[in-house]
Amino acid sequence: MGAMINGFLLGIIATASLTSGTFFLKFWRQTQDRLFLAFGVAFIIEGINRAAFLFLEAPNEGSVLLYSIRLASFLLVLIAIINKNLR
Repeated sequence: MGAMINGFLLGIIATASLTSGTFFLKFWRQTQDRLFLAFGVAFIIEGINRAAFLFLEAPNEGSVLLYSIRLASFLLVLIAIINKNLR
């Protein structure tokens, strides 16, 4: 029962992340602001990362590969924020 609930919640998080990423990409197309692009790409990366948990036999939050992907998406947002504030 616990694995089914975890899968359901991971699906909700992945769907919410992909939906948020789509909205940010829509705003980026309207404004051409790179901050929206960075947020959109980061949310899509996070959504795909969460969806990948569903296909792993023994998902582990501490896995180096999955953690590196999440770190890359957060660094993308951080760099975009710093870049926006420096301009």
